[in-house]
Amino acid sequence: MNRLVHCIWQQARHNAFTDLIAFNQTLWCVFREGSAHISPDGAFRILRSLDGVHWLSTALIQLPHADLRDAKFSVLPDGRLMLYGAGALHDRSQQTHQSYVWFSNNGLDWSEAIAVGEANIWLWRLSWHQQQGLAIGYKCGKPHFIRAYHTSNGIDYTPISPDSYSGSYANESALLFEPDGTALCLLRRDPEHGLLGKAKPPYSQWQWQDIGCRIGGPQWLELPDGRLLACVRLYDGLVRTSLCWVDRQSGQLTEWQALPSGGDCSYAGMELKNNTLYVSYYSSHEGQCRIYLAIVKL
Repeated sequence: MNRLVHCIWQQARHNAFTDLIAFNQTLWCVFREGSAHISPDGAFRILRSLDGVHWLSTALIQLPHADLRDAKFSVLPDGRLMLYGAGALHDRSQQTHQSYVWFSNNGLDWSEAIAVGEANIWLWRLSWHQQQGLAIGYKCGKPHFIRAYHTSNGIDYTPISPDSYSGSYANESALLFEPDGTALCLLRRDPEHGLLGKAKPPYSQWQWQDIGCRIGGPQWLELPDGRLLACVRLYDGLVRTSLCWVDRQSGQLTEWQALPSGGDCSYAGMELKNNTLYVSYYSSHEGQCRIYLAIVKL
């Protein structure tokens, strides 16, 4: 197995919280730029690359009334590229957080922001199966819960049930679909261990298993041979960003290899092309929080 890891962006004081997608034969990476981990000036920087090595900045998306955080990509059933994330609002007299979406036909030109979802529920991750979208959001503040939503267009989100999990601070998540439509959810809790969730359509009833450790910033994908490979922040010993296997039967997470990382880190995007895995993430192990890309030959 060969691995190349290099820094692809470091121009802001704090560069963090990435996602990665393949769209129009091009890799696209999005992340938050700001003056600190939490600051009022968060914006979404978008880069593109044809080879994963050479990257070009193509857009900077900002909102004057919010700190933009945790951007994600999705390709809609109609072929458009969708960007979504949350705004931590400057004026908190009515609400603290609002989710937003943007759309593009080419990855270069973006629509205006559209506010979506429910107030103070952070739409964290969206995934598609047979032209229907499943999104998981978490409550900002108490009471703590996550809620699943249906969407067909990326704008309208219908709650499936009052909550999909509650009882502790569950928040960040990653979603996959089995061929039969069963949804798998890798869920972060704080400070407890993460969970592996499973639900069949219509995704109103979830079963949860303890994965055996605490995680942050989860993302994952399924390899052609059926194995589940995740990228998460691990907290045991030195904090680090690691590629890990997830056993879909037992729910257990097993570390495979740590990426060069430490401290303030993780929040990966993952894209598999043929036998090459591309992983975007951020880390502060070289002092400043920078954006890295790992190219792993499987």
